[in-house]
Formats: sequence, C-alpha cells, structure tokens
Amino acid sequence: MITRNKSPDISFDRSINPYRGCEHGCIYCFARPTHAYLGYSAGLDFETRLIARPNAPRRLEQELSRPRYAVAPIAIGTNTDPYQPIEAQYRVMHGVLEVLARFRHPVAIVTKGTLIERDLDLLSEMAQEGLTHVGVSVTTLDAGLSRKMEPRVPSPKRRLQIIERLSAAGIPVRVMVAPVVPGLTDHELEAILSAARDAGAGAASYILLRLPGEVSGLFQDWLAEHVPDRAARVMGRMCEMRGGDDYDATFGARMVGKGTFSDLLRHRFNIARKRLGLSNDLPKLRCDLFAVPPKTGDQLSLF
Repeated sequence: MITRNKSPDISFDRSINPYRGCEHGCIYCFARPTHAYLGYSAGLDFETRLIARPNAPRRLEQELSRPRYAVAPIAIGTNTDPYQPIEAQYRVMHGVLEVLARFRHPVAIVTKGTLIERDLDLLSEMAQEGLTHVGVSVTTLDAGLSRKMEPRVPSPKRRLQIIERLSAAGIPVRVMVAPVVPGLTDHELEAILSAARDAGAGAASYILLRLPGEVSGLFQDWLAEHVPDRAARVMGRMCEMRGGDDYDATFGARMVGKGTFSDLLRHRFNIARKRLGLSNDLPKLRCDLFAVPPKTGDQLSLF
C-alpha cells in the first residue's frame, strides 16, 4: 500500500495513493502519464476512468503492524488528489486517515478538494499531537482561467476558504503556488501568497510547470485552444527554463527550472515570502508517538 521513493529533491520517502486518475481534470497535471501503466490514456481516461482502492485502509493497517516497519511521515496527495469528488462515495481517504490516527502515524496531505473539510475533526486532533499538516495548491486567483485549466477543481476563492478553515481548526497549512505557468500565471505569485497568508497559511512553496511525456502535447493543445495569443510565449519561456526542451526531469531542476527567469522567479518568491512572514517549512511532524494499537486478545502491559 505504501509506495517508496529515493528522490533526493523531495522531503518524503513514502506515499499513499487512495485513487489512480483524477477527475479534477487539471490539464497541466504531471501525473497524467502514470495512467498509461494501467492501459489507459493520459488524456480523457485519466479524468474519467478512475481506480478506487477500497481495501487500502485494511492493507495499510497490515503494513504498519509489521514488526520491521520503521516510521517516517507518509505523504498523501502528491500524485492524485485524495479528496477528489469520488472520495464522497468511496471514503478511501477517510479510512486511511482513521488508520493513521489510530497508529498515531505522521502524515502530510496535499489537496485542492473541499472534501478535506469533512475530516476537520480528525485532522485537528492529529495536528494537536504534531501528526499532520496540509498543503493546499493555488494556481491562479483568476476564476475564469482556473475553470479552463482546472475544470472540476474548487474555485480559487473556495480554496482560500479551505486554508482558512483548516487554519482555524489548528491545522498547520502551506500554500503551494503550483504550478507556476510562466507567461500565464507567474505574475500572480505575490498576490497568491498574500491572499493565502491572509487566509491563515503559515508556510509557502512553489513548483514550476512540469510537462513530462504526454502532458506536453496535451498542454500545448490546450494553449492553442484557450490562450492562442500567449501559447508561443508560454512554451518559449518553458523551453528557456528547461534547457531548450519542454521538460527536464533532472533532480533539483525539475521543480524550479534553470536559467535567468528561474532565478528571478525564485528571488521574487523569497522576497514575497519573507515580507509576508511565511515560513519555508511547516513544523516537523512527530514520529515518536507511533505505536501499533493492541488487537482483541493481545496480552496487555501492566504499566
């Protein structure tokens, strides 16, 4: 159930994906090519032929109960959104979260979905013990552009409200300006950070647009249809930041790019973040509380 990675440029070594595919339909989603491993397309199939994993909570409990399991924060939502609309029916993420709470296991969540508000009580209890924090991604504050790029995602205003409600419940929140689309949304960087800080975000990060595999062609088709006057500028800037290619998967560069414009974007972000009092990182999650809960029939300690 737990997927492992050894990527040197991300902060976690394990993750969980309650669902494969994502009905949010974000045209820029770097996870689209993963659907090909299931025999589906990275285009419409990724948005409509979804895979739910209803046995995930039970399997996770088995894996966490193994004697050799060594605890470290689990990331959820780094590939597809665990709180996409299908979660209302299948409740896989809710079941996973209940298991993690019982084991007092640290978890970092990334989402754009309003369904996370359903789990506020559980998340708040875990946050009080230093076991969870949440990242909410905001791509643009322009509702019209958002609807075109992210057709079934809550509006920017609604996502800021998610940040506000999580923060009010005592859950540490990071705003993720992701992805930054040069020539289309990069001018909004400071405004997004400011709006998120006002909503209660305590930390911030950004990720440059990533166009691996089939995503490049899909995104370029989208540009030609929806913003034809900016298409050449966007792709020209992307190639400039990717060493002349649509995409560069090199560790350390894939998230932020290279070159003058990349340096300028990083500089702008750091200035705005510091000015607004936003941290680079959320509080470190606790691992020392992890314990396998006793099962019926287990011999209990006298102390």
